[in-house]
Parts: sequence; C-alpha cells; structure tokens
Amino acid sequence: MRLTISHTTEYHYDEPVTYALQRLRLTPLNGATQKVLNWTIEVDGAKIEAGYLDQFDNRVELVSTEGGEHVIRITASGDVETIDRAGVVGQHLGFVPLWLYLRETPRTKSGKLVLELARSLKGDSELAQMHALMEAIHELVTYTPGTTTSETTAEQALEAKTGVCQDHAHIFIAAARQLNIPARYASGYLLMEGQTEQVATHAWAEAHIPGLGWVGFDPANKVCPDERYVRIATGLCYRDAAPVSGMRIGTTGENLKVSLTVQAPGQQSQTQDGQSQTQTQG
Repeated sequence: MRLTISHTTEYHYDEPVTYALQRLRLTPLNGATQKVLNWTIEVDGAKIEAGYLDQFDNRVELVSTEGGEHVIRITASGDVETIDRAGVVGQHLGFVPLWLYLRETPRTKSGKLVLELARSLKGDSELAQMHALMEAIHELVTYTPGTTTSETTAEQALEAKTGVCQDHAHIFIAAARQLNIPARYASGYLLMEGQTEQVATHAWAEAHIPGLGWVGFDPANKVCPDERYVRIATGLCYRDAAPVSGMRIGTTGENLKVSLTVQAPGQQSQTQDGQSQTQTQG
C-alpha cells in the first residue's frame, strides 16, 4: 500500500529563543516492511547541523536555532510503500547488542503489577506468549487520551488501567523483558480508517522471537503491524524514539502545535475533532 504522510511540528515562543538544539527522528528507512519512495524534511526558523544513524539504527537530524526566532516549524513528508508481513521485521540491525533490549529504563521498570502480568501469560512458545501479552494489555488498559504523559511509567499506566499507545508499548516491553525476551519501543505512523488528520504519531512494541527476529505487536489496536504502519524509529523506550527531542536555553514560554495526515490513494480527508494537539504518542 502506498501511504502519503505530512507531519508538521510548530514551536511558538513568547520571546526569541536564546539557543535550542533538537534531535529529529522523522525519517523512515527502507526495510522488510516498507520502501521509502520519497521523503523530505523542511525546517523554518532553525538549521540542520548534521545527520547520522544513531546506535539504534535510527536516522537523526540535529537542528539548532540561536536568537531572534519566535517560531520553529519542522515538516516531514513523503510517500512510503508498505508491505504486510504480519508484524515480522526480521533480523536484528544496529550498533547495539541484542541483550541491551533486556535492560530496564525508568519508563519500563517493572513493579508488582507488571511482574504479575508477565507470570500470568500462557502459551507453548515465546511467540504465543507475546500474542497473549498483547491481548491482555488491550483488555486491561483502556485507550484514553489525556490521562497520561510522556513520563508515565508502565507500572503507573497498568495501575491506572488507562493510557495511550505509548503506555501500551511500555507495559508490553516491561513484561516481555521479565520473561527474558528482548523488547523495544517503535514509533511511526498509522493509517486510520475513515480519518486522515491525526493529533499524534503512533507507537507500538517489538519483541525478538527466535527464528523470526523482531516482530511487532500493537496492544492499543490488538494487532501485529500490517501495511497500515510506517516505522520511523526504535529504542529502549519512548525517550530513544521520540519524533522530536532536545534542549533549550532560556525561560521563554512554549506552545506546541502538531499537524499530521496519513492518507492512502483515494482516501478522503477526515479530521479528528475535539482533541488537543500533543507530542505524546498514541
């Protein structure tokens, strides 16, 4: 399926920015599940300093701005041909060893509830257990925008029984690691039925299964990623795969606006009403 994507992030500041440096993880790469037909990143109010592949094999652009700017606008857009492989991404790539994906982060640190969830899973194989985990999280944690933040931990979201795709992914990762299964966070785009305009990028999890390699699981939608999904970045948790992250010098107020469309050929533009703009995924 050919997907057309346009993703704009705007930062509006009350006063000129003294200095800011941001990492952009907004470029999809060719792989088993997708082929990038064309892709561009345009930046207004700042300049791209460098581009590189990070330790997780994500394409990153470093963007800086210094003095005089009230608005920074970042637009990523292009066309991607996607392939349905039932979530199977394949062999491990990148500059870090596979065992690193067993390491906890503050967002994926296991507590009592995560441990109980991991121990409750049934299945005669690791793949079966991961499918059971995806289904369990989908049933336990209700998708409710605005109830969590980018700092919410897996244990907190599981206790609250509510969250967004970011929280579903963190819970999955935390529980999988308790079973000694390498797991990672994946960010990207999702084509939604009857709706092209969205308020945030999407997130899911991937587990490394013997004989298959990396396999995607999306607890928020209870499905393994198919041709509706475009992968952008992966990492140990949200921090490593956030679309835009960085630092700013100064105390000026900041207002964030996100505009995102994901569209297939012939799909009519539809909007998602009544939701605030946010950089939290989900």
